[in-house]
Amino acid sequence: MTESNQAGRPTVVVVGGGYGGIAVAKALDETSDVVLVEPKDAFMHNIAALRALVDPSWLPRIFLPYDGLLTNGRVVRDRAAVVDPHRVVTASGQEISADYVVLATGSRYPFPAKTDLVDADHAQEQVRQTHRALAQAARVLLVGAGPVGIELAGEIRHVWPEKSIVLLDVADEVLGGPYKPELKAELRRQLVDSRVELILGSPLRQAPPTEPGELGTFTVATQAGTEVSADIWFRCYGVVPNSDYIGDALVPARRPDGFIEVGPTLQVAGQTTVFAVGDVSTADAKMAGFASRQAATVADNINALAQGRSDLTHYEPWGVAIAVPIGPTGGAGQFPGQDDVVGRETIAEMKGRELGVGRLSELFGLAALAAR
Repeated sequence: MTESNQAGRPTVVVVGGGYGGIAVAKALDETSDVVLVEPKDAFMHNIAALRALVDPSWLPRIFLPYDGLLTNGRVVRDRAAVVDPHRVVTASGQEISADYVVLATGSRYPFPAKTDLVDADHAQEQVRQTHRALAQAARVLLVGAGPVGIELAGEIRHVWPEKSIVLLDVADEVLGGPYKPELKAELRRQLVDSRVELILGSPLRQAPPTEPGELGTFTVATQAGTEVSADIWFRCYGVVPNSDYIGDALVPARRPDGFIEVGPTLQVAGQTTVFAVGDVSTADAKMAGFASRQAATVADNINALAQGRSDLTHYEPWGVAIAVPIGPTGGAGQFPGQDDVVGRETIAEMKGRELGVGRLSELFGLAALAAR
């Protein structure tokens, strides 16, 4: 039992400061002693990262310092090296005792959708350098026609109407996954209308010779024999969960693919005081909005356990849902309970134009920035 628990407030260590982590930490800030363990100095609003790539003026709005997040809790800027049910050991050797632990370490994904850099200034410069390279490229190849590839194609087209854009995928349709055929058809229609060339149904024989985001002309071919020449390319696929830090007691809950098994209360399999939310967990689809919903369930359940209650809330998956912008004014989506595909006007209003920047700015105590 920690010292804070004896004083009536449990210590909750939240490992990871992504969408789920910041939501849990914020929700428990008034009732618990919250310690957020996160190596980065600022939260990166990944939802708007592709917009910032084509328009770097967005950069100050998508990197939000963690020091404005919590009123009572604290942020430990370090990486978790070992996590056990009541202990987190950081890479620098600091040991933090915990009554409850929340695993919210998210996932890795190729740049520019995410970055591995922990310093916000360096991360912003990485985006600016890639923007300069992209601006010089006449022909762009995007490998992966899922949500990121579709959105990136839309962002590039909005800023550079003259560029050649090829969107390539091994699948024979855009937006793989359990989505309505009508949604995929609508996204495909909008991409074609915006002069994005689609090459689907065959993988590349080999990867381009340049690094993703690096300026350099090349020609590659698909297994089917289609040749593509481009000046720059981006990898738009490959989610990898961040879960290599878990201790021996939690290993049984880690699947071979790295995701962490959770039950209906979002407690890690076999554990009562350890929870997992967001991309690293098996709770739901890997989307920021779902991570925030999971965070609310976890906060309720930790408060209940701290009060000695056993009536824990079950997380209810919302169902298949997605909103895919194509630039600030295009895109489409689908939501539970709606038979029809959600059109471009609705997607632009709910996501495409503002990309959630205002709400997050308020969460981090940056109201003035949100009002710009």
